[in-house]
Amino acid sequence: MISEQDVLKVLQSVAGPDGKTPLPQSGAIAGLSVRDDKVYLSIAIDPARAAAMERMRIQAERAVTGLSGVVSALVSLTAEKPAGAGAGAPPPRPQPQAPRGNALPGVERIIAVASGKGGVGKSTTAVNLALSLAALGWRIGILDIDIFGPSLPRLLGIREKPQSEGKMIRPLEAYGVKAMSIGFMVAEEEAMIWRGPMVMSAVQQMLRDVVWGDLDCLVIDMPPGTGDAQLTLAQTVPLAGAVIVSTPQDLALIDARRGVTMFNKVNIPVLGIVENMSYFICPHCGERSDIFAHGGARHEAEKMGVPFLGEVPLTMSIREHADSGKPIVVADPNGPQSGAYRAIAEKVKAALETGLARQAPKIVIG
Repeated sequence: MISEQDVLKVLQSVAGPDGKTPLPQSGAIAGLSVRDDKVYLSIAIDPARAAAMERMRIQAERAVTGLSGVVSALVSLTAEKPAGAGAGAPPPRPQPQAPRGNALPGVERIIAVASGKGGVGKSTTAVNLALSLAALGWRIGILDIDIFGPSLPRLLGIREKPQSEGKMIRPLEAYGVKAMSIGFMVAEEEAMIWRGPMVMSAVQQMLRDVVWGDLDCLVIDMPPGTGDAQLTLAQTVPLAGAVIVSTPQDLALIDARRGVTMFNKVNIPVLGIVENMSYFICPHCGERSDIFAHGGARHEAEKMGVPFLGEVPLTMSIREHADSGKPIVVADPNGPQSGAYRAIAEKVKAALETGLARQAPKIVIG
């Protein structure tokens, strides 16, 4: 079993940012985490010296990778100081790491499924959208980058761990779709208590160090909100577009509006808004109830000038199949709920096929 002390010991051979002091004694290690046979390390530097510090980062990554028992290591540079460093002055805000490549080899398109707030059914929507795109004939992968609340293992009914392929990770598969999540590597009840740099490192590794193979589209299930993971993703890969998920109620729409604004600011096209839990049909009497109101997402899409992709009802069958690990579009492909997801997938596929590729934006946080 690899320990943090083992990692710190091999890092003695690497000079810190001053070029002389061993890295562990330099005070520059902002974060270190060992998960089974994988190591995540963040080194705090002056952002103005980022280019000059790349050699140090590579040396640290090589040193850790050479440690017996380590399958993969991800070392990132961050502007966030370690706790206790630079007393008397607040640490600078973390800066996104410069992307090492603008695309993932073999992956034709990458889209994000996002929401401004949690609890709106984003992950369920992402999984059923991915499976619907696969049913339309596309080669699909899905990546869950919600480090603190991964849902993909439960939604796809996957319980095994991914295997290594050299220094890379081989994704798992379910229902013909390739899948990766931090949830495959940790117990379901384990809390991920990571700071920003560690989250960013994990997101980058799951993007770059996974053998995705040839895909027509990689669907990324984003964490809710507009934080480190979203900004890291926006800078690391050229997203072809984003799908925003919201319920019809005003409170959720406020946050959905923020999500649209965020993607607009980083020049990522919004493919459209999905109104989830749009209405409820009583299974006993057949009466319809608009529990969270109705039509709010359509109205918001029209107001913001983005496409409205469709409505998904609030039903027990969607929830039951999500909890069982057999999503509704697999369990009941010809049912009305699956039809709603399929219609959304058809609109997303058409938009992506007519869209233009773009370069990953450079993001500066002031």
